Amino acid sequence: QVQLVESGGGLVQAGGSLRLSCAASGRTFSTYRMGWFRQAPGKEREFVARMLWSTGFTLYADSVKGRFTISRDNAKNTVYLQMNSLKVEDTAVYYCAAARAGAEYDVWGQGTQVTVSS
Repeated sequence: QVQLVESGGGLVQAGGSLRLSCAASGRTFSTYRMGWFRQAPGKEREFVARMLWSTGFTLYADSVKGRFTISRDNAKNTVYLQMNSLKVEDTAVYYCAAARAGAEYDVWGQGTQVTVSS
């Protein structure tokens, strides 16, 4: 069974850091595109960052560029989102997702809450 499990969320003060983890299991994700998304209360889900597992190529939303970093650990089959210089507006539930090449994201984690206080 394909599964993505996020962890690492929590409460942090503005300017602080958190690292989210996304443990992938159930298949080989080496050809997949891995993404992080977030959804704040009352808002639509939005793209945060993505990485091609095979090449490590990354892409970021303008709102997080320079502050967030997506990375992977092949041995652990895990994708990370390092979040630095956090802002109150980064508060959201963060989701990890996986997509095959050329396809939509079709595997989603359960989400992890990130709350940034002022």
